[in-house]
Amino acid sequence: MNKAWIKISVLWFILFFAACQPSGDANTSIAITTNRYEDLVALFHEWRAFEQPPLRDGAPDYTVVTFEKRWLAFKALQKKLISIDYKSWPVDQQVDWRIVWAEMNGFDFNYRILKPWQRDPAFYTSVFMERSDVPAHEGPTHHGTTEVWTYSFPLDADTKKKFLSDLRVITPLNEQAKQNLTGNARELWAAGIRPIRAQADDLKRLLDFEGVKDDAELASTIEAAITSTHNFAEWLAQQAPSKTGPSGIGKENYTWYQQNVHLVPLTWEDEVMILKRELARAWTSLKLEEHRNRNTPPLTAVNSPEAFNALAGKSAQSLLKFLQNDRIVTVKDYFEPALREHLGNFVPEEKRNFFVITMHYDPRPLYSHFYHWFELARMDLEPHQSEIRRGPLLYNIFDSRNEGTATAVEEMFMQAGFYDDDPRVKEIVYIMIAQRAARGLGSLYAHANEVTMEEAGAIHSEFTPRGWMKTEKDLLIFEQHLYLRQPGYGTSYITGKYLLEQTLADVAKAKEAAHEPFALNDFMDQLNAIGNIPIALGHWQLTGHDDLLPNSKK
Repeated sequence: MNKAWIKISVLWFILFFAACQPSGDANTSIAITTNRYEDLVALFHEWRAFEQPPLRDGAPDYTVVTFEKRWLAFKALQKKLISIDYKSWPVDQQVDWRIVWAEMNGFDFNYRILKPWQRDPAFYTSVFMERSDVPAHEGPTHHGTTEVWTYSFPLDADTKKKFLSDLRVITPLNEQAKQNLTGNARELWAAGIRPIRAQADDLKRLLDFEGVKDDAELASTIEAAITSTHNFAEWLAQQAPSKTGPSGIGKENYTWYQQNVHLVPLTWEDEVMILKRELARAWTSLKLEEHRNRNTPPLTAVNSPEAFNALAGKSAQSLLKFLQNDRIVTVKDYFEPALREHLGNFVPEEKRNFFVITMHYDPRPLYSHFYHWFELARMDLEPHQSEIRRGPLLYNIFDSRNEGTATAVEEMFMQAGFYDDDPRVKEIVYIMIAQRAARGLGSLYAHANEVTMEEAGAIHSEFTPRGWMKTEKDLLIFEQHLYLRQPGYGTSYITGKYLLEQTLADVAKAKEAAHEPFALNDFMDQLNAIGNIPIALGHWQLTGHDDLLPNSKK
């Protein structure tokens, strides 16, 4: 098995990572017009301005007519990008070119295949109460959302004006959605009703925010949005029985999307194999760990708010101390406040979902995953010098980097000695890896249209150890729906982890060949410094070699 795996890995590197040329949609014979990095930055800003759709009745316009009118302008931008001769630039600037290239491929793929404005009712979700733990929202999101978490209540005059402007997008967008949603993706449609109904509940909650209910203009605007959202949800429910088609995008489209947009150098089949392997490895490691710990008392879950708060505080301090004292990564001043804002709360046993279950035994594995919040704080407080990398990349292109790193460090910290004081906690780490491998595997079969979303959820549930995915169904529905909406997101936790481990291995190997010591904290600091970009691009910048980039001619 090991020899076969090595042979397969070699084939991947030869077949899929060799070339770094533009995709088949790009005309490689286009005349070179510039070789200046400054022109790429200017084009990036032009591209990002274009990517924002025009308005229609005060809401972003996703109508077919508008997309068709804008298509030639998009192709002109793409042509301008291809005409830039970037190959003599420093690697970090070449990486920036590739980011813009991938984003444009994302627009192209959405226009041709994914079409969330036509196929995915959840695309029209407008109200977000909390910040995502990754640079942008998980999954396709429209351009006129109301980010409640960015406001402080009560509102002053300026922020009230902006808040009202945000809320007034909802009604015309809901009406436009009834025209745009002509797709036939049965499961996306059925599952998409749920977040729209939840939006009405979130809008009702806004009425109880300080200073809202007593402000007639705010209250009436929110009430209008509630009515519109209810009507939209009812319309979706009425249309649902007529939707009969598949929701997955198919293996070939999945592979193209991963390789040309998310820059993940794998095919659909590769990902199936990696996730199967990781699932088996996690289960085997869990059972071996349980055997080793057989004479050690099992972990017990805390059973009161006081006990949870004490455990959470102790665990957060344990993580920060470990990162600092064991030279895992340079701990910045913003690490602790970023982590402490997300320690969680006590939840009664009958209401705990998978991740909450793990937290009540020992939160440290999940707090390791909360590396997310360090990354977001860094993005806020130490913006990247490159304007192209400074903000969130479009179309969830960051998933291999952010979800992959957050998942990888759970096991990396463990292997570096984090749980030497309590080996039982290692069992939780392996359970979490198994859960992510199982849910990603289900999502792969769903995108191949080999199983339904419900059957994908069954894989997710049945192959998660100890029945911890069977306790609360909302998380299961949310995750499988998200992964059907956003191809590759469900697998990015494991495939990103795989790519990060490959990057660490290649950096360490180069150090060894040069007779230089490998320092984990240096590696992690360098990884942090390159920003929230796909791991394949991070590998290129850290090693100077582009052999983890997909063969973009495919």
